Amino acid sequence: MSARTSKTVTVVQGDYAVSADPHVVMSTVLGSCVAVCLYDQKIGVGGMNHFLLASSGTAKSDDLKYGVNAMELLINRVLRAGGDRRNLQAKLFGGARMTDHSRDIGRSNADFALEFLEREGIACVSQSLGGDKARRVQFTPTTGAARQLQVVGPAPDIAPVKRPPPQNSDITLF
Repeated sequence: MSARTSKTVTVVQGDYAVSADPHVVMSTVLGSCVAVCLYDQKIGVGGMNHFLLASSGTAKSDDLKYGVNAMELLINRVLRAGGDRRNLQAKLFGGARMTDHSRDIGRSNADFALEFLEREGIACVSQSLGGDKARRVQFTPTTGAARQLQVVGPAPDIAPVKRPPPQNSDITLF
C-alpha cells in the first residue's frame, strides 16, 4: 500500500478508533499514556485507544481518559465491527516515565493494560512499554502491523528507567 492510498486516523488522548478499512493507519504520540492496539487479523478489523490514567479512583467516571473505560469501549467496538473475541490480539505501547516527580504513572498505566488483557483472556503478542522517551506509534488495524518511533534523548531531569526487553519483538522501529 502506498502512502497515497492510506488514510491516517489520529487517536488523541482519551480517544479510540476502530476500522475494517485496509487503507486506514492509526497514529498517536505517547509519553506516560498507553495505547492498546487490538485486532482480529482473521476478520481484518481492529482499533487503537489512548488512555492517560489507569483508573479514576471513583466508580462513576465514564471518561475515556481512564483505561478501564477505554479498554471496554475498544473491545466492544471491535466486536461490533465483526471481530471474534477468540481471535483478538493486542500490542501495547507507551507507559514511559516522563518525570521524576511523584509516582510512576506510566508504569501504572502499563501494568493496568497488561492485567486487563490477561483478565479478559486477550493475548498481548508484543509490547514496547516503559523507558523515559515519548513514542510515535502507527498501527494498521486490519493486519495488526505496528511501527514506532522513539524520541531520541532523555527528557530534562529524568533518570533512565531500566525495563526488560519487549516480548515478541515483531515491532518495526523506524
